[in-house]
Amino acid sequence: YLARKFFSLWAKKTFGQVLPSKARCFYDQKILQKAFGEWKEQWTACGERKLRLRADNHYRHLLYSLILKSWRAYACQQQEKRNKHYVAESHAKKQNMLRTWQRWLVYVDVQRTKHGMQSVALAFRERSCLRISWAVWKRQHYKKCTGHKMNIWALQHWAQSLQFRAWLQWRELYLDTQNEKQKETRAVTHHQHWELRRCLRAWLGYLNLHRVKKRQNELAHEFHWSRMLQQCFSDWRLSWECRRRMHAHQRDLEKQAARIALQRVLAHGKQYVVLCVEEAQQCELAEKHYKCQLLVRALLCGSWEGLR
Repeated sequence: YLARKFFSLWAKKTFGQVLPSKARCFYDQKILQKAFGEWKEQWTACGERKLRLRADNHYRHLLYSLILKSWRAYACQQQEKRNKHYVAESHAKKQNMLRTWQRWLVYVDVQRTKHGMQSVALAFRERSCLRISWAVWKRQHYKKCTGHKMNIWALQHWAQSLQFRAWLQWRELYLDTQNEKQKETRAVTHHQHWELRRCLRAWLGYLNLHRVKKRQNELAHEFHWSRMLQQCFSDWRLSWECRRRMHAHQRDLEKQAARIALQRVLAHGKQYVVLCVEEAQQCELAEKHYKCQLLVRALLCGSWEGLR
C-alpha cells in the first residue's frame, strides 16, 4: 500500500496531473469503444471477427509494450541526470574547499614572512641607535679629556700666584662636570628604559598575535585532521623553528647588551682613575702653599662627594 502510494506521488510530480494509469485506462476505454463499434458493425457483415479481434488484441499489446519501454527509458534517463547532478555538486564543493585551503596557506606564509622582516628591521634599528649613541658619547668623552688637560695646564701655570682663584674655578668646573655626568647617566638610563619598554610592547604584541594565530591553526587542524595531517605537521615544524630562531636571537641580544654594559663600566672606571691621578697631582702642588691643609681638606671633601 505504501509503495503504491509513493509511486502515485512520484508519478504525479513526474508526469503532472494526468497519470500514466489514467491515460492508459482512457486509452483502453477508447480502444474498446472503437473496437466494440467496429465489431458491432461488422458482426453482421463479415464472419472473420475472430481474426480481427486477435489482430486488435495483438495491436493493443504491442502498443502497451512500446509505451512501457518508452516510460522505462525516460525514468532511467531522469535518474542518470539526477546522479550526474549530485556528482557535479559534490565535486564543486570539494574544489571550493580545496581553493579556500590553498588561499589560507598562502595567507599564513605571507604573514610569517612579514613578521620575519619586521623582526629584522627592529634589530637593525636597535643597532643603529646604539651606534649613534656610542659615537656621541665618544665625542663628548674626547671633549672632556681635552678640557681636563687644559685645566691641568692652567692650574700648573697659575698655581703660585692665583692658587685660591684657580681652586675656585676648578671647583666650579668639577661641579659642572659632575652635573653633566649625572645628566648623561640619566639620559642613558632613560634611553635604555625607553628602548626596553618599546621592545617589551612589541614582544607582547607579537605574543598576542602568535596566540591568535595558534588558536586559528588549532581550529584548522581540528577541521582538516582527517585529510591534511602531513601538511599540519610541516606547519607546526616551521613555527617551532621560527620560535627557536627568535629565542636564539633574543639570547644574542642579551649577550650583546651585557657586553656593552661591561664596556661602559670599564670606561667609567678608567675615567675615574684618571680623575684620581689628576686630583693627586693637584694635591701635591697645593701642599707647597701656606693654605695647603685647608685646600687638601676641601679637595678630599669634594672627591668623597663625587665618589658617593
